Amino acid sequence: MKAEASVKEQAVTKTGADLLVESLIEQGVDTLFGYPGGAVLPIYDAIFRAEGSFDHVLPRHEQGAIHAAEGYARVANRAGVVIGTSGPGATNLVTGIADAMMDSIPLVVFTGQVAKGVIGTDAFQESDIMGITTPITKHNYQVQNIEELPRIVKEAFHIATTGRPGPVVVDIPKDISAEVYAKDVIHHFHLPGYQPTLKPNPLQISKLHEALTQAKKPVILTGSGIIHAGASEELRTFARNYEIPVVSTLLGLGSYPGSDRLSLGMGGMHGTYAANMALYECDLLINIGARFDDRLTGNLKHFAPTAKVAHVDIDPAEIGKNVPTSIPIVSDAKAALKALNNKEVTKLDHKEWLDQSWARKADYPLWYHQKDKDIVPQWLVKKVYDYTRGEAVVTTDVGQHQMWAAQYYHFDQPNRWVTSGGLGTMGYGFPAAIGAQLADMESTCVAIVGDGGFQMTLQELSVLQERGLPVKIIIVNNQALGMVRQWQEKFYDGRFSSSIIDTQPDFVKLAESYQIPGYYIDSPKTLEEVLPDILADDKPAVVDCRVLQSENVYPMIAPGKGLHEMIGVKP
Repeated sequence: MKAEASVKEQAVTKTGADLLVESLIEQGVDTLFGYPGGAVLPIYDAIFRAEGSFDHVLPRHEQGAIHAAEGYARVANRAGVVIGTSGPGATNLVTGIADAMMDSIPLVVFTGQVAKGVIGTDAFQESDIMGITTPITKHNYQVQNIEELPRIVKEAFHIATTGRPGPVVVDIPKDISAEVYAKDVIHHFHLPGYQPTLKPNPLQISKLHEALTQAKKPVILTGSGIIHAGASEELRTFARNYEIPVVSTLLGLGSYPGSDRLSLGMGGMHGTYAANMALYECDLLINIGARFDDRLTGNLKHFAPTAKVAHVDIDPAEIGKNVPTSIPIVSDAKAALKALNNKEVTKLDHKEWLDQSWARKADYPLWYHQKDKDIVPQWLVKKVYDYTRGEAVVTTDVGQHQMWAAQYYHFDQPNRWVTSGGLGTMGYGFPAAIGAQLADMESTCVAIVGDGGFQMTLQELSVLQERGLPVKIIIVNNQALGMVRQWQEKFYDGRFSSSIIDTQPDFVKLAESYQIPGYYIDSPKTLEEVLPDILADDKPAVVDCRVLQSENVYPMIAPGKGLHEMIGVKP
């Protein structure tokens, strides 16, 4: 009898926070990124009492937490989980939430909220996180009843990870997380208004197959939808069966092997000449899992002007949104490619088209001028690629270094490229590398960052110090906001307004203050002497690599121009 009473008493004294912890365990969550505060103290107390259930990562700023969760989600291909307190804790997460929404990253973000009774009174550390995040989340919740908490958590993970992935916010008032519950809770859920279409319409697959038999100049455009769907193997089979050249978006890099003979590289504003001319001249454009954003298409009037467009996307809102589509296929990318691969393979003669594409690839490669005494940033990225044998997980901020990494680090595998695409977030690369490393402790993780972006989230060095994570931070240091400087040079008559940063910290001493090895590299000779050992070491490192400030990213499509109007194609 005493044992039975003890069990009942234990059940009665559980709180909403305990329910949350149990629900997270049920969802298979093993890693949490979060920062405590008043409104989430009951949750952190429950995490403390559930010792050993999670690896809780304490960033030094909430923005670091959510970018780390994004990096984790990209590499692990599962939802990243974040906890932040109310008010400033929640609003510090907003940039990362918007970033995840733009790039279709699955996140479940738990924010603390003031008690229900004072919501709307401008209570201490209150913010309307529901109103703030509604435009930048796939869905959001504010928990009103403790018994609904397990159901809401289940729904949140389901919505974040199915269909087109994205962030979901769950706002939990403090009195809900602190409340003791003794009644039955709701676990089951049914969302009749949310039923993503996962399998393609067979008629549309047949239409695409028929279009393939008639096309003379087909091209495949791959986006991150391939990676989210785990469809890289099916994509390789499809492209090789039909001998179709492949162009990648920025976020699609790695979905198809970059070193494969059918790969033409990245398309868009800083894409390769071969890739952009293939998009411009093709007669059949097969877009799988990409959203036709403006940085890819350039001037829409000149985008694939003679092509029949087939678009495979799990989000029907993307099909026809920017580019008129002849063959719309609403489907999971893996299911659509399987259906296409199950069709009888028709041997097609694309020799002339392939020869033309390969000739462009050979005649107009990416280029840079090598220097004897100065480090050229393109060469730096190429050396990182060589020294890691192309097997590293690479993260970046946004800007010139991001484009050079996309151009010169050839990704042959999915889930190795972690960058901020749609939102273009400075400060993203380093904390994202922390999450990426935690998701894959066996791989070398390299954060290629700019000197501007790194200074936005460098406080996360404390996480490397605390955990000894072997992240390698390579600062492509041109003492400028590089892409801003490039645009000012090209389009604002060289008026470098607030883009040159002459005053910087001593990054080596900064690293050493966190007990992390720091290195200063300002010549090709030094780089070749020390960088291989740095990358091969099992310790974290900060590498201040001084590169030419005047170097620009080429090729380039100027604003308002079409894919065929690239500048900087030749040296």
